[in-house]
Amino acid sequence: MNKGLFSEFDAVSTKQWKQKIQFELNGADYQTLVWQSNEDISVKPFYNADDIKDFPLTSNVKTTQWFICDTVFVNDAENANRKALKVIKNGAESIKFIIPNNDIPIETLLNHIDLEAIQLHFELHFLDVEFTKQLLNTVSKPNIFVHTDIIGKLAKTGNWFNNMNADIENFKSIIEITNTYSINSSLYQNAGANMVQQLAYALAHANEYLNILDDDLTSEAKQQTKVIFNVSAGSNYFFEIAKLRALRLLWKTLASEYDINTECQIFTTPSKRNKTVYDYNTNILRSTTECMSAILGGADTVFNLPYDAVYHKSNTFSERIARNQLLILKHESYFDKVNNPADGAYYIESLTQQLAEKALILFKDIEANGGFLKQLKSGTIQRKIKESAQKEQIQFDNKEEILVGSNKYPNPDDRMKATLELYPFVKTHYRKTLIEPIIEKRLAETLEQKRLNNEN
Repeated sequence: MNKGLFSEFDAVSTKQWKQKIQFELNGADYQTLVWQSNEDISVKPFYNADDIKDFPLTSNVKTTQWFICDTVFVNDAENANRKALKVIKNGAESIKFIIPNNDIPIETLLNHIDLEAIQLHFELHFLDVEFTKQLLNTVSKPNIFVHTDIIGKLAKTGNWFNNMNADIENFKSIIEITNTYSINSSLYQNAGANMVQQLAYALAHANEYLNILDDDLTSEAKQQTKVIFNVSAGSNYFFEIAKLRALRLLWKTLASEYDINTECQIFTTPSKRNKTVYDYNTNILRSTTECMSAILGGADTVFNLPYDAVYHKSNTFSERIARNQLLILKHESYFDKVNNPADGAYYIESLTQQLAEKALILFKDIEANGGFLKQLKSGTIQRKIKESAQKEQIQFDNKEEILVGSNKYPNPDDRMKATLELYPFVKTHYRKTLIEPIIEKRLAETLEQKRLNNEN
């Protein structure tokens, strides 16, 4: 009888592993190999079954079903349609249309697109119930997602679309039509929040909507309505895998309390925070590992950020490179062949549990102090993110956090001033806002500004 591949080997205990490690360290303390993450998680040199509190259930992550996405900004419907058809021909399986106003003719925008084969996302920069009705009348299909996030608009800009009461009423009407709404947790990551904060804020953000919708949705609608989490993945590879897995666990826990659909859509893109202007080709390496984390963590849809997105206008070459990175991961690296690929990995399972537990504690604290919207209005969320961002900035400035080509191994002959098509730094617009907006900022900005000023 086959007793298993490793049945002839004796089990090795945690104590034995530690003793072996200390022997290899010539007697140095085992703790010298333990490092502390910004999420206050102690990362050990090895993990085994002792690190898992409860044997984890199968995560039900369908990695075989993730979509390669391209985004299309819609200034003109005909031009946007041509671009969408081109990127679909070149391998895109999903399109996210970013629509700035309600003058866009939907039928023209979607002309000749196979609506049965292509997953569609719509990010509307306005709140218009009639436009949304027209959109859903044109595209009535299961894999269409309308990203509506009024609290995300407030957090990012400091203002509602109109005012709080009007936005909430329009939000309810739109959800009845679309059965989808979104949470922009990318904002928190790109502004410098650590992973525990990202998870807790995303959950608290979603909870505000659940409170708004709880009395208005029928039992049937509660099961049909699906939340879309827009998530950015950074370069901490295993932590990012665990972050997405923890997000699903947390959402399932929260949704169960409201007796609503426990499934969610996760739309992931690489972080902007670690992208650089100088030695820009390293951005390709960063975004590749970030997309890998997204896929292994269970993202449903992945949009890859072009390597020059922070300083160049939209262009065919960099967008093709970004799409090809995903095509290689799917069709040459076979990242679509195995479901639940991270299940059972002791390190990732341990990180998933710890991130989920810490995020749940922070979420409960937010709720005990009035909820996410109240803390956003009081500036508490903004202050906490700033504190986290400043900690990470100091690590970058002290070269504890490395961005190759920027604060480590820079090319002194690199000249970028003449190639900038977009202003790559935080822009200051003086306007009246209801609250302090959450500002996205890249780690290398100050360093890059100095280098640009010193270029000959």
